[in-house]
Amino acid sequence: MRRLFVPTLILLAAFGVGACEPAGAGTSIGSPRPAEASRPGTLPQPSVTKKPVVPYRVTYGWAVPSRPARVPHTVVMRDPPAPPFPFLVRIQVGDHPGENPAYTRITFAFDGPWPTYEIAYQRELTQDGSGHPVPLPGNSVLRITFTDAQAHDDQGRQTERPGFNLGYPTLKGYGFGGDFEGQVTYGLGIQARPNSDQALPIRVGELVRADGTYVVAVDVQRA
Repeated sequence: MRRLFVPTLILLAAFGVGACEPAGAGTSIGSPRPAEASRPGTLPQPSVTKKPVVPYRVTYGWAVPSRPARVPHTVVMRDPPAPPFPFLVRIQVGDHPGENPAYTRITFAFDGPWPTYEIAYQRELTQDGSGHPVPLPGNSVLRITFTDAQAHDDQGRQTERPGFNLGYPTLKGYGFGGDFEGQVTYGLGIQARPNSDQALPIRVGELVRADGTYVVAVDVQRA
């Protein structure tokens, strides 16, 4: 499997999913503001649903993953023409300032079952393979690694590439670290308090939407 880099980003607003996925106002890239429009991506995008087929469940409660926190899933490779691994089809970001605690959420939606994933705070995000640093805004980095996953299909269609600046209080941006041999890597640029050694708590959860996508939701607590 050859390395493919992801070319565009879709941010979708107002994507809270009823009571099962905590609600809040979504915002688009740039300064935080209500928005409903999103720009076209490279793939047909399933419509956002209010009623997930599998309700939201927490897989990693509010905590600081100073060491890698791993959530395992068993993935059975699929036969062609389907991608062999779960295929990352969409990324969304939304703000939830009215929740307790308030947070900003980024979701990764897969065509296929949930892959195994791991989160951990690291000094920086580096490209898989080359080891080159990936610049991110903020003063801390949360690395997210999906195993037995891919961000492209066998026809070369690719997931959207992230933008670097989101404009939220703590989730400042995110970057792409690689898509190689069944491993997909992203990093979140997070802004903790200046001159503070305190990392922000993270929460992770899962749900399945009515459009059939398997969603991994990563929440970054707002300071």
